[in-house]
Amino acid sequence: MKNLITCFIILIIPFTLLAQDRVTGHDFATRSEVIARNGMAATSQPLATQVALDILKKGGNAIDAAIAANAVLGLMEPTGCGIGGDLFALIWSAEKGKLYGLNASGRSPRSLKLEYFKENGLDRIPSRGPLPVSVPGCVDGWYEMHDMFGRLPMKDILQPAINYAREGFPVSEVIAYYLESGTNALKEYPNVKEIYMPGGKSPAKGEIFKNPLLANTYEKIVKGGRNEFYRGSIARDIATFMKKQGGFLAYDDLSRHHSEWVEPVKTTYRGYEVWELPPNGQGIAALQMLNILEGYDLSSMGFGSTEYIHLFTEAKKLAFEDRAKYYADPLFAKVPVAELISKKYAAERRKLIDPEKASRIYDAGVIEAGNTIYLTVADKYGNMVSLIQSNYRGMGSGMCPTGMGFILQDRGEMFSLAPGHANVYAPGKRPFHTIIPAFITKNGKPWISFVVMGGDMQPQGQAQIVINLIDFKMNLQEAGDAPRIYHTGSSEPTGEQMTDGGILQLESGFRTEVIQKLMSMGHTIQWNLGGYGGYQAIMWDAKNKVWYGASESRKDGQAAGY
Repeated sequence: MKNLITCFIILIIPFTLLAQDRVTGHDFATRSEVIARNGMAATSQPLATQVALDILKKGGNAIDAAIAANAVLGLMEPTGCGIGGDLFALIWSAEKGKLYGLNASGRSPRSLKLEYFKENGLDRIPSRGPLPVSVPGCVDGWYEMHDMFGRLPMKDILQPAINYAREGFPVSEVIAYYLESGTNALKEYPNVKEIYMPGGKSPAKGEIFKNPLLANTYEKIVKGGRNEFYRGSIARDIATFMKKQGGFLAYDDLSRHHSEWVEPVKTTYRGYEVWELPPNGQGIAALQMLNILEGYDLSSMGFGSTEYIHLFTEAKKLAFEDRAKYYADPLFAKVPVAELISKKYAAERRKLIDPEKASRIYDAGVIEAGNTIYLTVADKYGNMVSLIQSNYRGMGSGMCPTGMGFILQDRGEMFSLAPGHANVYAPGKRPFHTIIPAFITKNGKPWISFVVMGGDMQPQGQAQIVINLIDFKMNLQEAGDAPRIYHTGSSEPTGEQMTDGGILQLESGFRTEVIQKLMSMGHTIQWNLGGYGGYQAIMWDAKNKVWYGASESRKDGQAAGY
């Protein structure tokens, strides 16, 4: 009966994403790709995109522009990011001809012990309040990027965000929607209403929103640099506020924070190199999925076919069981990255897939010993930045330090409380992370910087983008606009186990007969209006020496170049 009801719900949903009536004939593209010679930016808010281009035109490079856009998004899209959260980036350096990886995620409070949760009757870390707060790594990430690659002074880079924070900006539609739900969820926490609900409600679409407290904080960062945030007055005020709220994040935690430059990891997919960052993030799940799916002729199946959707879903289930068991801070657990993303391992896992039937449960493989924003920027020098930044759960923990204009993240919620688990909570440990930037090269040369953001949709979405581009020959815009597959219910790094095969959510645009066949194979299917992530991408066309940009219709975003 459940499947019948679910099917009925799907059948009455219009196929809103089809766009084949465009004169160029692309099935799903809502608009043409943006093409430019000198530089390109794609972000989830048009004003942030314009700021990135302004920085490029002033002589800044892609790294400067990415930081500037991120600062603006922290103001304009606090529903997904801000300086209370963490940051990860993949940066292609044209000068070095190399891809660099930055892990700017923060660690758990050193004074908070695992035993605390048991003693207080908690079987998981709460989503909100002081307990899930970990050190915010964003600002340190900005300075690491800037120290390594930046050209313009940080004052010039942050000034556009400061100006918008003081003068105000019109709130865009999708962000206004999430502001309303986010503030309603957090309004009982200190300072949230005062900052994000002027006049007693969150700003609606088109209304002007100002955040002078955030402007003040940005100005302090400009004057004092990273030390002001982690060792100066900002750090002291955060620590004082958290102690008052019964939290554990302390000045010592902030003062000891540091980002890490890490080696990106890759797999090959039909001759292309797909790059991710290693754990504590979930990027290698996308690589595991691609490795499994490379063993099938997806192009002959066709986009939206029963066969493709089934195989994709099963590959996702397999990868996510490994994600739940193995992915963690590598300083605290041995994460067998090389083995997990090997072709040999993928071949063994692929044998478990029944081409005619959905699985109810998979075990993780045995390895032998041996709610987020994304932006991408490219410049005339050939540099490319793939940057993702988040508070987690939209607006974060609700912990809004007095007088600062931002909310601290709740990333610590992702820790497991099960002793012996790779991702079990420990003091000074980085939690499992969902946010993952992505990059594709061809024969060692840069091709595409991209992401699909949004919780555990991210590796699923990123794998779909790669497949859309390479197997189904979609263009950069169409690859992001095409309807998506989103499977939920796999085992989680927090310790929850999949027992019933999970839920397969299909965006509008898939054929009725495909949905019916998938249900007959044992998939439980639901339609969902949102939850399919947000996509931004930039591609380098080496033949014509131009940049292509794409930003999808699910967000308020814009791709633009000059």
